[in-house]
Amino acid sequence: MTSRPTVLVFAGADPSGGAGIAADILAIGAQGAHALPVITALTVQDNDRVYEVLPVDSDVLRRQVVALMNKVTIHAVKLGIPGKRANAEAIAELIGQLRRIQPNLPVVLDPVLASGAGDRLTRIDALGPLMSLATVVVPNLPEASALCTEGDSVIAQAASLLARGCGNVLITGGHAEGALVTNRWFSNAGERIWSWPRLPGTFHGSGCTLASAIAGRLALGDQMEQALETAQRFCHRALETSFTIADGQRIPLRCNFTIERNS
Repeated sequence: MTSRPTVLVFAGADPSGGAGIAADILAIGAQGAHALPVITALTVQDNDRVYEVLPVDSDVLRRQVVALMNKVTIHAVKLGIPGKRANAEAIAELIGQLRRIQPNLPVVLDPVLASGAGDRLTRIDALGPLMSLATVVVPNLPEASALCTEGDSVIAQAASLLARGCGNVLITGGHAEGALVTNRWFSNAGERIWSWPRLPGTFHGSGCTLASAIAGRLALGDQMEQALETAQRFCHRALETSFTIADGQRIPLRCNFTIERNS
């Protein structure tokens, strides 16, 4: 019999199947880990627009996780939209319980504030209880700017997030212009930059794909730098091979690609 490391995932359900919990399950599975999906909210959306967010009851969320904690060893946590502040507070409490047993449990936070079309998914204040718990937070440029209004530069925004207790910050550059997409990793040890060829089109669930792949790699035991690099390679390949289900944003193909590692 074989076993797989697990990633406890908190995210919303997207009926288009392109983002949220559906994307998380596929991206984590493609790394060789197993997702434990806990739905924080139902959404009314297609592959372009979000029309409604319906949070689940925080006590139901809590009971689901307690049942898992009593049976399953959890190797990493991935956080998407909490749905509401009460859910974020419940999630923070549950992570606290897990870390009393596993102090080094990695937590990946994807601070999804809005859809690609700008439709709001999360209020900034709902993320408050979660920021300091993140081993790594993965905002895009608009999210970094919204979370850190005290700084205009990426460096200042990353410094602000690190000061709040986030151990690592990967700010993705897909919303900038140019032939390359530049992603910048900041930690207390320094900075590293990755650049990827910009692909044509727009994509539904690219942030979910990247953050979940990072969580999967950390669950497998990768060190942070290797996890970030391998997850970015996976995400770029998923976007490169994306497909359509309708006009508008494309769906990343989250398959078990062979991702070459740098030695």
